[in-house]
Amino acid sequence: VVTRDDVEESLKALWQYVKDKEQLLKDLHSQIEETDQRLSAKQGERDYWLEYKNVISKTQANKIMNLEKDIKEVKDNLQRATGQFTASVMQALQALSNAVRYLDKSCRREIEENEWLKEEVR
Repeated sequence: VVTRDDVEESLKALWQYVKDKEQLLKDLHSQIEETDQRLSAKQGERDYWLEYKNVISKTQANKIMNLEKDIKEVKDNLQRATGQFTASVMQALQALSNAVRYLDKSCRREIEENEWLKEEVR
């Protein structure tokens, strides 16, 4: 024999069971939303790093190569200019030496004395 109280108790237990399951379902939905948000954030981060790997790093590598090429060109130009300057100075010194040889004795003596004075002043 089932009494009214037994039925009410059973219905209350069933109602509480359903209520607990609904709360569990809400909690699961909440956890799913949080997981979706974290997944979305991680996918965004992954997309950024993939773009960096595939695009930005290649762009920076190209910039670095171009800068290295520019540095090499500047070094080459500097070496070339240094060589030309050295050659010009050598030619000027040789021309001066030749010009001094063709001067008369007194002028050469003055130049030698001038050189001696310069050394004494230093």
